[in-house]
This record gives sequence, C-alpha cells and structure tokens, in this order.
Amino acid sequence: SCKVFYAKDPLKIVRAQGQYMFDEKGEKYLDCINNVAHVGHSHPYVIKAATKQMELLNTNSRFLHDNLVQYAQRLTATLPEKLSVCYLVNSGSEANDLALRLARQYHGHQDVITLE
Repeated sequence: SCKVFYAKDPLKIVRAQGQYMFDEKGEKYLDCINNVAHVGHSHPYVIKAATKQMELLNTNSRFLHDNLVQYAQRLTATLPEKLSVCYLVNSGSEANDLALRLARQYHGHQDVITLE
C-alpha cells in the first residue's frame, strides 16, 4: 500500500545539503518532507555529534545508557513542569502508537479522528 512519490517520473535523489535535495542529474529540489525544518541535511554540528556517538555506541534506545538519561534531563529542563516526562522512541510511527496508547489509557476512549 506504499506509493512512490512522483510515480510517473520518479526522482532518484543522490545527495542533500541544507534544505535542498539533488537528483542524479544535479537538479535541485526544495525538501519539504524530510524534517529539514529542524537543521537541514548534512548539518556539520549534527554530523559531528552523530559521528562522536557512533564511535562510542551505535544502538537504539532499547538498552540503558547514561546519555539517554542526560539527554532527557536536558530536554525536560527546557519545558514546563507539566511536561517533565520524556519518552524516547525509535520512529515517528512508534511515537504515534505510544501517544495513542497513552491517550486511550488516560481517557478510556478508543475513538480517533485523523485527517488525510
């Protein structure tokens, strides 16, 4: 049930920088899909931080590690007291699933409204 974007003339994206993605012919496209609003593609600070972490340990949040706790503490310190709990998940789908389960547990309702 998955569709390829631009099915009639699919793009073959080979690299990205900042807010742009580039196809195999060097054509530039503004990326409005892949979370680039945060820091963009190939941001030097993110690359450096990711490389440093991967040199130490490259795994997801299923295992305990002090960095997870330290990150959660730094993150929640920037938020109001009511938002003092941090859930670390592996993907957007996992985050949505957890949000639905928490809402259902809290309210006791099973109904969901979505927009297409």
